Amino acid sequence: MMNRSEEKPPTRIAALADQCVQCGLCLPVCPTYALDRNEAESPRGRIAIAAALARGQVAPTAELREHLDHCLGCMGCEQVCPAHVRYGELLVETRALLGPAPRRPEREIGLVRDPARWRRLRRVLGRVGFTRWKSLLATCLPAQSAWRSALALWPANPLPAPYVAQPASAETPDTDTVALFPGCIASVEDADAQRAALALLRAAGYRVVELPAFCCGAMDLHGGDTAKAEQAATQVGAAWQSAKAAHLVTITPGCIGTLRHALPGVRVADPIALLAARAERLSFRPLATRVAVHLPCTQSNVARSDDALLRLLRRVPELDVAALPKPPHCCGAAGTHMLEFPERAARLRDDTLRQVAALAPQRLLSSNIGCRLHLAAGMQHDHHWPHQHPLVLLAQQLEP
Repeated sequence: MMNRSEEKPPTRIAALADQCVQCGLCLPVCPTYALDRNEAESPRGRIAIAAALARGQVAPTAELREHLDHCLGCMGCEQVCPAHVRYGELLVETRALLGPAPRRPEREIGLVRDPARWRRLRRVLGRVGFTRWKSLLATCLPAQSAWRSALALWPANPLPAPYVAQPASAETPDTDTVALFPGCIASVEDADAQRAALALLRAAGYRVVELPAFCCGAMDLHGGDTAKAEQAATQVGAAWQSAKAAHLVTITPGCIGTLRHALPGVRVADPIALLAARAERLSFRPLATRVAVHLPCTQSNVARSDDALLRLLRRVPELDVAALPKPPHCCGAAGTHMLEFPERAARLRDDTLRQVAALAPQRLLSSNIGCRLHLAAGMQHDHHWPHQHPLVLLAQQLEP
């Protein structure tokens, strides 16, 4: 019998699709089905499309492909599937079979995945007051332009102080050794969260090895660019081997699934999960503030650290913690989706922000940098909640 590694992609896709029993339980938790009420915009419909493409029963037209590209990869469907269909795997395999979409914003993605280039650009444009005139520049671009979408996402806050990783020590690794992976744009825009994770993990008794900053390949893996995704996976593997750690963690939940894909068998987790396991070692100062907690889809459905995060936040005395509702409510960021389909992403974001407003918070927390930039872009006119990574709040309130 042919093993999984020897299966050709169309055979593998067809086998994954055959696991679906067409029950429809995935429809109520699918954000894109909620948006369109179209069977082709549901997991069940996309599985049928993938199977037909794999078997050569239909041609990969632009219309069919768009239904697959609209998928946010939130994995809410996997959580409710009684047949345990590996939908995420099927989606990755099908996109790899088709290759990158013609409309994929390669230049914008190339900029985001390179932390050094991103920091240089932020520094240069910060000196000329770019945030004051970016809106005027955006009006000169077509409504569906990826560059226009990227301008809307441009951070309004000053460039964070750089996060400088310390070299790994030569200590003998043990079960308490954790490797911290900074990622790409998160290593720049969430540098304060990197420092917060380091402080919290050490306070909880973990030894932390800090890895260099680079892209894990998530955008390429989910965008069908197999060659670039494999290059990134090789780089991840080399960094992990040099770390000699027991756990690999990242502050960006959107990277976790890709890191697990690159390192099968390795314990890849959200640092929140490790901190929650040793919560009794952490003590926090009171903070009389109401926070709305946006739980990124990958945190709930891939990392599955959402409950751990809420438990940790509720250990802060006087902190009023209100979590946003779960699926089918996705903010629409979804990696590069907010660049490729800005109108759809904005509709999903507006719904999320309405739910935030209903909670009447003083601050908004979200663990995923893409989600937070996307939500912040929608807050420029109607809402102005301060927003931050929840690890930053926890580190700020940490008792010495």
